[in-house]
Amino acid sequence: MFMGTIVLGAVYLLSAFVLFAIGKVVFDLTHRSFGFKEQLVERDNLAFALTVGGYILGLTIALGGAMSGPFISLAVNAIDIFLYGVIAIVLLNASVWINDWLILNRFSGEKEIIQDQNCGVGAIEAANTVAVGLVIHGTLAAGGHLLEVLVFWALGQVTLVVSARIYHWMAPFDVHDALEKDNVAVGVAFAGMLLGIGNIVRFAAQGAFVSWTQNLGFFASVALFGLVALPAARFAADRLLLPGGRLTHELVHQERPNVGAGVMEAVVYVAMSFLIGWSIK
Repeated sequence: MFMGTIVLGAVYLLSAFVLFAIGKVVFDLTHRSFGFKEQLVERDNLAFALTVGGYILGLTIALGGAMSGPFISLAVNAIDIFLYGVIAIVLLNASVWINDWLILNRFSGEKEIIQDQNCGVGAIEAANTVAVGLVIHGTLAAGGHLLEVLVFWALGQVTLVVSARIYHWMAPFDVHDALEKDNVAVGVAFAGMLLGIGNIVRFAAQGAFVSWTQNLGFFASVALFGLVALPAARFAADRLLLPGGRLTHELVHQERPNVGAGVMEAVVYVAMSFLIGWSIK
């Protein structure tokens, strides 16, 4: 039993290392306009490090879903991890492109990260890939098949885009304008919202598949609950965590934006996402 566990763990880790190498190659191929070593080592680009770190963490979380699926046999599980790992890499990179187009649509995310070294945008890009990793994890952990993974990834992506639009709408300031001014506090707060939504979608997608009607209905109800609850969480944070002050003032109405306030807002979103997920189980 003990040796069997060691062998299984070694196969899983080896598969993960191979997938990380593939993920790095895909990242390089889809970002040919700049060099990994140049940005990370020569330019000390923290925004780039945040983006790549989020990509790696998102891929790790997605792979965790495949690894935590039901055990069938060593060969079958190793093949599943590899196949779904490749799918996760494709979906993560597709999400980066989609969100550059739909979430941060008024400027080029790549330009902000590579040329301006904008850490606020880097935090958002990182949160996006981690959020997508959470969505994929939720589906794979329940033993989902390829069609289920693709459907719930697409629904999760739609939910992320909708939540971003809601955030833009409810924020009493121009989010894009603040981000273009390299406002890290706003970027961190926005990133926390994306992480919170991604975590809620993970809870919504991770149940065992019963039928499309039941699973999609459950997903829709949980996602809608999250989209309503997270803005309420910001209001609560504004009143409870900063008595006598306001998040908006701390984020955008100071000469030097308060990154700590952005972190607190982000933490509230993530914490609320766990409470929502645990409350609906």
